[in-house]
Amino acid sequence: MDDTPLRRLHVDVKRTSDLSEHQQRLNSASTASTTGSPRTDGGQARFPISKLKLDNLFLQWLSMTESQNLVLSLLEDAKAGRPLARPTESASPLSPSAAQNLFSSTTPPLSPQKPRSPRSPQSPSRRTNSSQLPTEAKVDTVPQFYFPGGKPVPAEVRASALEKIDELFRSNPDGLAVPAVRELVKEVFQLPKALAYPLFYKLVAPNSSSITRDAILTWFDEKNVIQVDPVRRMFDILRKEGCRWVAPDDLKSMMAGILLSHPGLEFLQETPEFQDRYAETVIHRIFYKQDKSGSGRLSFRDLKRGDLLHALALLDEEEDINKVLKYFSYEHFYVIYCKFWELDNDHDFFISKEDLIRYGNHSLTYRIVERIFQQAGRPFRSKELGKMGYEDFVWFIMSEEDKGSDMALDYWFKCCDLDGDGCLRANEMLFFYSEQLHRMECLSQEPVLFEDVLCQMHDMIQPAKEGCFTLADLKRHKGLAGTLFNMLFNLHKFIAFETRDPFLARQEREDASLSDWDRFARTEYIRLAMEEEGEDAEPESSTDLWENSVSETPF
Repeated sequence: MDDTPLRRLHVDVKRTSDLSEHQQRLNSASTASTTGSPRTDGGQARFPISKLKLDNLFLQWLSMTESQNLVLSLLEDAKAGRPLARPTESASPLSPSAAQNLFSSTTPPLSPQKPRSPRSPQSPSRRTNSSQLPTEAKVDTVPQFYFPGGKPVPAEVRASALEKIDELFRSNPDGLAVPAVRELVKEVFQLPKALAYPLFYKLVAPNSSSITRDAILTWFDEKNVIQVDPVRRMFDILRKEGCRWVAPDDLKSMMAGILLSHPGLEFLQETPEFQDRYAETVIHRIFYKQDKSGSGRLSFRDLKRGDLLHALALLDEEEDINKVLKYFSYEHFYVIYCKFWELDNDHDFFISKEDLIRYGNHSLTYRIVERIFQQAGRPFRSKELGKMGYEDFVWFIMSEEDKGSDMALDYWFKCCDLDGDGCLRANEMLFFYSEQLHRMECLSQEPVLFEDVLCQMHDMIQPAKEGCFTLADLKRHKGLAGTLFNMLFNLHKFIAFETRDPFLARQEREDASLSDWDRFARTEYIRLAMEEEGEDAEPESSTDLWENSVSETPF
């Protein structure tokens, strides 16, 4: 081997004396690139600043004593023809063996470390030990939280349910009739007994009066009864096979079972007509509360968000049907039906526009009644054109007497939103309130200016945008939103609000157990019951009344 490597090393070592010159060139090149001046040295490098920086780093590394010894040692070994031995793992990066490994492998040599600043030495806890590094990253397993077929249950629970089914069939070898199915639904399926009737009619074979064991077990396995949610079990029992919703007709078998079995409804068994009206009213009330979309169908999501299952469970606990205020109270049905009968003068079971004007002793304005019959709040289900049927009246009276509910707010907001832009503005409110002003003057009432009412409503509702009442604004203040609608089209309730007792109003707001509808139904039922008792009592003559009054006189 010739002396070319030695001469090259000699030249490179000599260049260490020119560090200051290269540093000046680097500074001048950096200044030139910053100021945008072109390169004038005539070089062909594409990135002159990068090249100068690399030269600077290389000269710094070569100026170190360890680096010079390393290079000289490598050149001596190469000149003598000795093999380049690989360094051990414990070898220092600056040892000759480590340098030989750098040249023998494809890994490029590392640049020298920058001198450590005069700070405290690195703590031992921060030093990395290669033996402690994990070979693979550990990933925490997320437990399953969604079970499409229901959350798995222990095998003992399923075995216990099957044992109860077998015990029922041992007691009823010929099959399960309705009383046994009620026990099955309550003890095994953990559902209210009212659902036994639709389940019985769903599983019973034609021309049979009992359900076989095979039918029960097939239903038990297909519907995965033990694992699914109780609302899902109720949904599967009520809906028709293949349907993804519950229709009003699907609830008729459930209502028939309630009328036959509940002790609080035994008195209706002698009047089938009232039984039909009661069942129809309950179904309409259920759909009024549960059917948020107004499609006439109840999906599983609707039932999941509703309270029908809880109301059915109360039927098993309460013998007094009037204590079940949700849907099934007979007093509530009686009020609705009597109100409809009072307005239906010709008793054709339809209500005209002139009939509805008389509701609440003419409390509603002509303009809001006109909007109702324009079907702005809800399309009529009546088959008679231009008239309101019984189902439509149920929706109306529930919305009128409890304006704080979601369905009532939707109903009246659509009626009052004349242009359908989703916002009640001052001109739309004035359209309805102007008739209220005229009625106040006719009744010799002191009129309340619209500007004052509008300011009061702004303070109560606090809409997000001034001068624009949206449905979202009203639903944020449900307790006060009904006052806005009463101000627009119900004169009696508006005057009652203006002359209200603040202590009584506060007491009613604090009593959350009763809704506005519950209070109205209780008051109206007492009034109707007193009127019926007065009609049944025999009229007394004026002489009898005088004698009774004299005999009761304490003098």
